[in-house]
Amino acid sequence: MAFDFRNLEVYKKAKEFHSACLTVLETSKPANFVKDQLGRASMSVVLNIAEGSGKFSNADRRNFYVIARASVFECVAVIDILNDQKKITLQEFESLLNNADELSRMLYKMISNLSTK
Repeated sequence: MAFDFRNLEVYKKAKEFHSACLTVLETSKPANFVKDQLGRASMSVVLNIAEGSGKFSNADRRNFYVIARASVFECVAVIDILNDQKKITLQEFESLLNNADELSRMLYKMISNLSTK
């Protein structure tokens, strides 16, 4: 099958992160705009990894991985606000933050490997 991105560890971790974000959103019951923003941003991580893997040039691939990493940062901002508002537990906050950090580091490495030197 031609969808090799499904075997990438970063893709699998992005899907897990998205799922964890959705679970937290279901239990924390934030405002609809917050729920929409985190849902869309965490989905963007997954989709940009998939889309980037289908590009032929390193520059194009790199661009999508940069967008995916920026979406991770967006998720962290929302998670940080949910934590400040006491909408999520400290354990949920730390778990999501650790997952986001791991994703960010993986994407950074991928971006660095595709950078022109």
